[in-house]
Amino acid sequence: MLPYAVYVYAKPALGDVKALLASSAPPLLWSLATFARKRRVDVLSVFVLAGIALSLVAFLGGGSVRFLQLRENLVSAAFGLAFLISAAIGKPLIYELARATARRKSTAEAATLEGMRDNAGFRRVMMLMTIVWGTGLLVQTALACVLVFVLSIGTYLIVSPILGYGTIGALGLWTYWYGQRRKRRAARDVLR
Repeated sequence: MLPYAVYVYAKPALGDVKALLASSAPPLLWSLATFARKRRVDVLSVFVLAGIALSLVAFLGGGSVRFLQLRENLVSAAFGLAFLISAAIGKPLIYELARATARRKSTAEAATLEGMRDNAGFRRVMMLMTIVWGTGLLVQTALACVLVFVLSIGTYLIVSPILGYGTIGALGLWTYWYGQRRKRRAARDVLR
């Protein structure tokens, strides 16, 4: 909501393009504060910062208002494609992200994850998760592209974060649910 408020306040003085760029300030400050507090970059901050960088490039290159509205979605599309390409070449990105997270938590957790790498069932789980994330991000991008041209600028500024965070949240919940389900199934298989 804060980007929308900044846009509405700045639009009369700056016009649409510069007001949209100004609306990037709250998410930028949020990402920087998160980095300062946690001393590490999370995936959501990377999305936000990459979107803002694309906005600046679009602005310097004479980007239109609609292109500026698509900035975060171009990043989502790039990540979605990266997930699908990593699955296609047999190096699922979900595994790499899980491995990086495990290394930050503990050496034992990282070793456990590394030990499961050669398990065929584990590889299938990582592959499916990667494909679901890639597909989800690309579907979100396609929907956002349609909304950019259907909604007003102000309405899009309200709907876009709901769509983006909703997609990430839904994918995160599905990943947790699916991972837990697969763990329970693997535990039952061991007991047989």
